[in-house]
Order: sequence, then structure tokens, then C-alpha cells
Amino acid sequence: MNLLAIETSTECCSVALACGDEVVVRSEVAPRRHAELLLPMCDAVLAEAGLSRRQLDAIAVGRGPGAFTGVRLAISAAQGIALALDLPVVPVSSLAALAQDAPAESRYILAVIDARMGEIYSGVFRRNDGLPLEALGPEVVGTAERLVLPMQTSWTVVGTGWASYAPMLRPRLGCEPLFADGARYPQAAAVARLALRELASGQGVPAEQALPVYLRDKVALTTAERQQAW
Repeated sequence: MNLLAIETSTECCSVALACGDEVVVRSEVAPRRHAELLLPMCDAVLAEAGLSRRQLDAIAVGRGPGAFTGVRLAISAAQGIALALDLPVVPVSSLAALAQDAPAESRYILAVIDARMGEIYSGVFRRNDGLPLEALGPEVVGTAERLVLPMQTSWTVVGTGWASYAPMLRPRLGCEPLFADGARYPQAAAVARLALRELASGQGVPAEQALPVYLRDKVALTTAERQQAW
């Protein structure tokens, strides 16, 4: 199985090629440069693996939530490549990809991405030995102060939402997290790992059915809202 994965929902632009037991990766934190970097990264991982695009079997893509332009770019690129090559697409939650890269010993994981405008995108997950990552509720967007967790337990927290809103999130956790890293981003390699599981159970979709997930339809605060925030 040769699978190309794309993830650009945050400041990090990343591409991964899973071919057999090997995963070739390109990843760079480069705000506002994703459109410039994405296709050259795709070409680079294919060249390193010695494959052409026509040897691909599927495309995986981080479907969001995340930055509107980044999510749209990833979906558009995945659809374009898949349509040209008549390949299935596997849309993967960007929050699940973020949680996938939490330390191996983590059992309960809170993935949080800074959504700007004083809000976070959040998803809660459980890792069971030998089983796929399990979502413990719907992914949501809202203020850190209003985050509601499904249970009182010891959490691992990953994502830029922690870097921006740790003081507000700590009371919601109930206790200090076992592990917390606010410098982690969803990565294409994690998208690829999750997508391979989905493909194994027949979950690929036609390119036109690979849709973004935004969770909200507002890109920026109005002038009045910005003034009120001050």
C-alpha cells in the first residue's frame, strides 16, 4: 500500500508517504507558506521513496478542524491528486492525528488547537492497547473556560491550545496533566497511520466526498467585538 498523507490545518505544513513499512516525511512550521511548500513536499517524499504518483494507492488528508485556509488547501490538494489518479481519499480528524502522537503511555488524551478569537478546537480520546484511538465525544470549538470533559481522570494534553490557554484549561482538568506539550501540531505521518486503519476496513471515499470540517463558520472578530475584548 502506497499512501500519500497531507496535513496543513495549523501553522505546520506536513506530508508523509507510507510505503510498505517505511514512512517518508517532510514537515515544517511555516505560517502562511503552506501553498508554496505543499506540492514540492509531495514531490520530495515520492522522489525519496523512488515512486511516481501513478504508483499511489490512496490519499489521506487532515480534514480539520483548524485554520480555514489550511484546511481548504489540504482538502483541495488531496481532491486534485485523487481525481487525477482515480484514487480513494481518507479524511482524518486533525485533532485525532494530534492525539495519535501523544506519548505512548498516554491513555486519556485531550487534543487542543488554538482556534484564535479566544477559542480552542478540542477533542478527547482514549487509547486502548492494540485498538484504534477512540473518540470520547464530539469535537467542539469554544472558550477554554467552558470546556467540559467527559470524566475526571488524569489527562495528557497536546496542541497549541495548551500553549495559549493553559491557565484556563488547568481548572477544567481537575488536576495537573500527566504530560502537556503546547508545541505539538497535527502531523501527516499520524494522518497516514490513522488512514491505513480506515482503509483496511474499507473507509476510503471518492475525492468529491472528502469534505473539510471547520466546526465554526466565522473567520475573524468584527471591529465591535475586538473593541469589546479590549
